[in-house]
Amino acid sequence: MKTYLKYFAAGLIATSALVSSQAIAGAVLRLDVSPVGEIDPAKASDYADSMLMYNLYDALVIPKQGQPGYDPFLAESWTVDGAEYTFKLRKDVKFLSGNTMSAEDVVFSFDRMMALGQGMSHLYTLVDKVEAVDASTVKFSLKEPYSPFVAALTRLPIVDKADVMAHLEEGDGEMKDWGQAYLSGHTAGTGAYKIVSHNPQEETVMEKNADYFLGIPEVAPDTVRMRYGLEAATVRTLMAQGEHEISSQWLPPEVLKSLAQSGMQLLTEKATSEFYIKLNTAKAPFDDVECRRAVSYAFDYDTAVKMVSITDDVAQGSPSTGALPVGMMGSLPASEEIHQDLAKAKEHLALCKYDLKNMDIELSWIGEVPLEERFALLMQANFSQLGIKATVKKVPWALFVDRVSKPENTPNISQVFVNTTTGDPDSLIYAMYDSKHSGTWMAPEYLKDEKVDALLAKGRAVSDEAERIAVYEELNNYLKDIAPTIYGMDQIAVFAATNKVSVPALSDPSKAFALAGFGFNFRLMEMKD
Repeated sequence: MKTYLKYFAAGLIATSALVSSQAIAGAVLRLDVSPVGEIDPAKASDYADSMLMYNLYDALVIPKQGQPGYDPFLAESWTVDGAEYTFKLRKDVKFLSGNTMSAEDVVFSFDRMMALGQGMSHLYTLVDKVEAVDASTVKFSLKEPYSPFVAALTRLPIVDKADVMAHLEEGDGEMKDWGQAYLSGHTAGTGAYKIVSHNPQEETVMEKNADYFLGIPEVAPDTVRMRYGLEAATVRTLMAQGEHEISSQWLPPEVLKSLAQSGMQLLTEKATSEFYIKLNTAKAPFDDVECRRAVSYAFDYDTAVKMVSITDDVAQGSPSTGALPVGMMGSLPASEEIHQDLAKAKEHLALCKYDLKNMDIELSWIGEVPLEERFALLMQANFSQLGIKATVKKVPWALFVDRVSKPENTPNISQVFVNTTTGDPDSLIYAMYDSKHSGTWMAPEYLKDEKVDALLAKGRAVSDEAERIAVYEELNNYLKDIAPTIYGMDQIAVFAATNKVSVPALSDPSKAFALAGFGFNFRLMEMKD
């Protein structure tokens, strides 16, 4: 049985408190994200939702700062005995209501998420039972060993059972609506910030929780205004006027470059996301591995990275080495960057059982992500060097999700940006390549491969970290060989920011978190004059 103890909290607070003489208290932080922000912790799933969850709620564990792994947070320790995980909870944590957090709240939070079946509930399908052993001890019993389980708990925000139960509204069963109406506009968490107002189409306003159990440095933003769906031109104007501190990650590279040239800093988040170019393996021509290998070698990876370059030192992408972004457990080293090789592309094209020169390949791109059109046009040009005809088609997101539900309707080639939801490789590629999960936006490849399924299952079952790394490295190399996907680049999320704010987790690799969005813990930021 292994035991994991709390040792980090004091150091984390101390690090946060080491601020410059220019730091100021009571400042307002204004930033924008893509709509729409969901504040119900059982429904949160995308990047904006995650940013809200990490500030309004807390979880039993959090990712380590500057290194792989996880630390206790609302828990003070945990033990693992086979498929049983037992957590000892902190006794000094209170919800916004003033209620003390207990094991019953953890059980309720889990039950609520699974009952609603939304958000990150898919991470917990292997949990058989959750029980409160006593007021400060909770035990999770799994149906089978599942190594990524602790990582998955970063996405289980703990809610105040008593507060939610006091605000149930109409619904079926004993739990009525499970507090959905209440938690769509209120928070019932332990987080460092609390809701002042919430309009999911326009703006969420938060302020410090003065009773936060770890305390919050005075120089952290006193108020945060999170705005939704601002146009790039609006963001640029607001930042130039000193009325906006941090942009979203979706600004075009030329806008980010202009902002950098005007004196803005560029914040980055790495090793959490990748740009995947998906090949439909369920229909011609990419049901043939040689055809897939041909187009994989044909893609101009170096030009793709240059297309998202912002400055000499910063870009929205870096060279890929395979299915996992460099730096993640099981990723291949940076020395194994993938590059275009037209000679090899021609070799595999000659072995392809289809005559690609007499076919019209559909290259789709998501209408809401204009950057993808550039990559589609690049692919079209690359393929033409081999005599392959390809047609570029814009597909709105809603239509894309509908089309990929059936292999015959799925485009030959599609593009998606995917980030890890927990920091563990399982959360990035299990739903992508396991044969049971085909037909989603993450899995339009429709890959059916017994070896892939076996390695994915082994990565979940083994507990030794070195063995897990070896499994994912083997899987990575095998996926590169059978080429169900073109691994376009490792995505780097780039945010423009004024010099009024310091965000160590997005500017200092030693303070970074290997979990998308976690660097936006506002209590770890510093406002400056």
